[in-house]
Amino acid sequence: MDKNTTTVKAINKNVRTSPRKLALVCNFIKGKKADIALRDLEFSRKRIAKDVSKTVKSAISNAENNYQFDIDNLFIKEAYVGKSLVMKRFRPRAKGRASPIKKPFSRITIVLEEKRDIKVSK
Repeated sequence: MDKNTTTVKAINKNVRTSPRKLALVCNFIKGKKADIALRDLEFSRKRIAKDVSKTVKSAISNAENNYQFDIDNLFIKEAYVGKSLVMKRFRPRAKGRASPIKKPFSRITIVLEEKRDIKVSK
Protein backbone atom coordinates (compact mmCIF):
# COMPACT_ATOMS: atom_id res chain seq x y z
CA MET A 1 0.00 0.00 0.00
CA ASP A 2 1.53 3.29 -1.12
CA LYS A 3 1.00 6.39 0.98
CA ASN A 4 0.68 9.46 -1.23
CA THR A 5 0.76 11.93 1.62
CA THR A 6 2.64 12.01 4.88
CA THR A 7 0.52 14.75 6.46
CA VAL A 8 -2.81 14.54 8.25
CA LYS A 9 -4.88 17.37 9.67
CA ALA A 10 -7.75 17.98 12.05
CA ILE A 11 -9.80 21.17 12.39
CA ASN A 12 -11.84 22.29 15.39
CA LYS A 13 -14.11 24.98 14.02
CA ASN A 14 -15.87 26.79 16.86
CA VAL A 15 -13.74 27.17 19.97
CA ARG A 16 -15.01 29.79 22.40
CA THR A 17 -11.86 31.84 22.98
CA SER A 18 -9.99 34.61 21.22
CA PRO A 19 -7.44 33.63 18.58
CA ARG A 20 -4.73 35.58 20.37
CA LYS A 21 -5.03 33.47 23.56
CA LEU A 22 -5.23 30.27 21.55
CA ALA A 23 -2.15 31.09 19.47
CA LEU A 24 0.02 31.01 22.60
CA VAL A 25 -0.91 27.38 23.24
CA CYS A 26 -0.57 26.36 19.57
CA ASN A 27 2.90 27.89 19.29
CA PHE A 28 3.88 26.02 22.45
CA ILE A 29 3.28 22.59 20.87
CA LYS A 30 4.48 23.32 17.32
CA GLY A 31 7.29 21.02 16.18
CA LYS A 32 6.96 18.53 19.05
CA LYS A 33 6.22 14.84 18.84
CA ALA A 34 2.50 14.11 19.18
CA ASP A 35 2.71 12.19 22.47
CA ILE A 36 4.98 14.81 24.06
CA ALA A 37 2.63 17.58 22.91
CA LEU A 38 -0.34 15.81 24.54
CA ARG A 39 1.62 15.45 27.77
CA ASP A 40 2.58 19.14 27.75
CA LEU A 41 -1.02 20.17 27.09
CA GLU A 42 -2.25 18.05 29.98
CA PHE A 43 -0.04 19.97 32.41
CA SER A 44 -0.63 23.39 30.87
CA ARG A 45 -2.31 25.96 33.09
CA LYS A 46 -4.36 27.43 30.23
CA ARG A 47 -8.06 26.57 30.12
CA ILE A 48 -8.06 26.26 26.34
CA ALA A 49 -5.38 23.53 26.39
CA LYS A 50 -8.15 20.92 26.76
CA ASP A 51 -9.67 21.90 23.40
CA VAL A 52 -6.27 21.91 21.71
CA SER A 53 -5.58 18.47 23.20
CA LYS A 54 -8.88 17.21 21.84
CA THR A 55 -7.95 18.44 18.36
CA VAL A 56 -4.50 16.81 18.52
CA LYS A 57 -6.10 13.50 19.59
CA SER A 58 -8.49 13.79 16.64
CA ALA A 59 -5.59 14.32 14.23
CA ILE A 60 -3.79 11.28 15.69
CA SER A 61 -6.93 9.19 15.25
CA ASN A 62 -7.26 10.39 11.64
CA ALA A 63 -3.66 9.40 10.95
CA GLU A 64 -4.05 5.98 12.55
CA ASN A 65 -7.44 4.97 11.16
CA ASN A 66 -7.55 6.63 7.74
CA TYR A 67 -3.91 6.44 6.65
CA GLN A 68 -2.42 3.65 8.83
CA PHE A 69 0.43 5.84 10.11
CA ASP A 70 2.58 4.75 13.01
CA ILE A 71 1.63 6.81 16.07
CA ASP A 72 5.18 6.83 17.42
CA ASN A 73 6.54 8.64 14.34
CA LEU A 74 3.98 11.48 14.29
CA PHE A 75 4.97 15.05 15.10
CA ILE A 76 3.13 18.35 14.88
CA LYS A 77 4.21 20.04 11.67
CA GLU A 78 1.81 23.01 11.90
CA ALA A 79 -0.55 24.30 14.55
CA TYR A 80 -2.28 27.52 13.69
CA VAL A 81 -5.35 29.52 14.62
CA GLY A 82 -7.87 31.47 12.59
CA LYS A 83 -10.78 33.70 13.38
CA SER A 84 -14.29 32.36 13.34
CA LEU A 85 -17.57 34.06 14.14
CA VAL A 86 -18.00 36.81 16.74
CA MET A 87 -21.03 36.95 19.04
CA LYS A 88 -22.07 40.53 19.67
CA ARG A 89 -23.69 41.41 22.96
CA PHE A 90 -24.50 44.73 24.64
CA ARG A 91 -24.03 45.93 28.20
CA PRO A 92 -26.29 48.66 29.59
CA ARG A 93 -24.48 51.84 30.58
CA ALA A 94 -25.42 55.14 32.18
CA LYS A 95 -27.97 57.55 30.65
CA GLY A 96 -29.68 54.89 28.54
CA ARG A 97 -26.65 54.04 26.46
CA ALA A 98 -25.18 50.66 25.65
CA SER A 99 -21.63 49.48 25.05
CA PRO A 100 -20.79 46.52 22.83
CA ILE A 101 -19.22 43.27 24.03
CA LYS A 102 -17.54 41.05 21.46
CA LYS A 103 -17.25 37.35 22.22
CA PRO A 104 -14.88 35.87 19.63
CA PHE A 105 -14.67 32.27 18.46
CA SER A 106 -11.60 30.61 16.96
CA ARG A 107 -10.67 27.79 14.62
CA ILE A 108 -7.78 25.42 15.45
CA THR A 109 -5.95 23.56 12.68
CA ILE A 110 -3.44 20.86 13.62
CA VAL A 111 -1.29 19.28 10.88
CA LEU A 112 0.62 16.11 11.76
CA GLU A 113 3.44 14.64 9.72
CA GLU A 114 5.00 11.21 9.86
CA LYS A 115 8.75 11.30 10.25
CA ARG A 116 10.27 8.15 8.85
CA ASP A 117 13.67 6.91 9.94
CA ILE A 118 15.67 6.30 6.78
CA LYS A 119 18.36 3.70 7.28
CA VAL A 120 21.28 3.93 4.87
CA SER A 121 23.25 0.72 4.46
CA LYS A 122 26.83 0.88 3.27
